[in-house]
Amino acid sequence: MKRELQGRYVTISTAGEKARAFVPAPLPPRPPIDWTPELRSKFDQALLALGRLDSVSTLLPDTSLFLYMYVRKEAVLSSMI
Repeated sequence: MKRELQGRYVTISTAGEKARAFVPAPLPPRPPIDWTPELRSKFDQALLALGRLDSVSTLLPDTSLFLYMYVRKEAVLSSMI
């Protein structure tokens, strides 16, 4: 099964620093996704993790600062490789 590119990258600025953000292609994908039981299980796990993240974000006074902290941490870890 051949698929076209699933999205594109755009440059954004967060807290004065530039980063690249992935913008996915419009849905539904062509050809359609073949939902095997294994893929469905992984999808359900990812959906559960997003729900947990969303529930935590309601407790934060400034979600953009929280996300910025993790973007910086990932950048530092990546530069150590």
